[in-house]
Amino acid sequence: MAENNTLLEKLEGLVARFEEVSTLITDPAVIADQKRYVKLTKEYKELSDLMNARKEYMQVLGGIDEAKNIIANESDAEMREMAREELDICQNRLPQLEEEIKLLLVPADPQDDRNAILEIRGGTGGDEAAIFAGDLFRMYTKYCEQKGWRLEVSSANEGAAGGFKEIICSVTGEKVYGTLKYESGVHRVQRVPATETQGRVHTSAASVAVLPEAEEFDVVINEGEIKWDTFRSGGAGGQNVNKVESGVRLRYNWKNPNTGVVEEILIECTETRDQPKNKERALSRLRTFIYDKEHQKYIDDIASKRKTMVSTGDRSAKIRTYNYPQGRITDHRINYTIYNLGAFMDGDIQDCIDHLIVAENAERLKESEL
Repeated sequence: MAENNTLLEKLEGLVARFEEVSTLITDPAVIADQKRYVKLTKEYKELSDLMNARKEYMQVLGGIDEAKNIIANESDAEMREMAREELDICQNRLPQLEEEIKLLLVPADPQDDRNAILEIRGGTGGDEAAIFAGDLFRMYTKYCEQKGWRLEVSSANEGAAGGFKEIICSVTGEKVYGTLKYESGVHRVQRVPATETQGRVHTSAASVAVLPEAEEFDVVINEGEIKWDTFRSGGAGGQNVNKVESGVRLRYNWKNPNTGVVEEILIECTETRDQPKNKERALSRLRTFIYDKEHQKYIDDIASKRKTMVSTGDRSAKIRTYNYPQGRITDHRINYTIYNLGAFMDGDIQDCIDHLIVAENAERLKESEL
């Protein structure tokens, strides 16, 4: 019962904080401070889940004690039989509930609930790498459709033979970053390219970066210092394209707080034919870019503590291989291999992400020594 007491003590220690947060989120002064209010409502939700788990945990522990008491002291055989059934139910539920509570007690990545910016770039392999980047983009598009998320392209640079040299999009929905963050890294493909005449298998790669989208109050930007240019969007689109300067280019000098160096940030957005919308999207990408840079130190600190890198750390690490001749997908971080490449490329990637989440949760539990 020692473990039960430790978990109960941890849960008891949170009751006062839950009551305090419940009061704070109804305080008009707190509601007026948007940044603090958002933070507290998130904490309230997490603590509510823990309070519900605490309630069930106490009921299960009480049920076990009561059933044991009846079995030991009751003379009525029917009552004892009912108590045995109750004891079985409670004892089966107890270990599951303890695991759930341990995971709830481990602090989640505060960024998990955010929307994300998804960047895909063709790497080594020329035309074939760009085609593969296009295949990955299609895979994520299909996956986002299944999840009911909205994916919007903010800029794209097409490859000569199809696909994309680079494509950047924003993904909006529930827990987007917490789910897609596992996709950051180098994706390697082995297949016979359409451009190959001898039928030889080539290896090429594309890199994926998933960044948590910054909220407006995460990053301070002096909008007066932004230099804006407009230009005509290229590409298909009939007569409108060459007449209307809807593309926007943003230049901003930013001092990196980690290095003290002033860097010029250049962002282009040509996604819509509406210039104000393009400006809005370019600003959103600027915020995310700065937020990501400022948080890189925090991410590096986590990565350096971790023995394995499931979801954070080195973006240049090779994470997955797509082998077309064998119809095989291998995720190198968790030695996960499956042979349903066609379905996977059609967006059926949830099973792989679930395995990565389980691996990361095991890691987080080990770190917290619960």
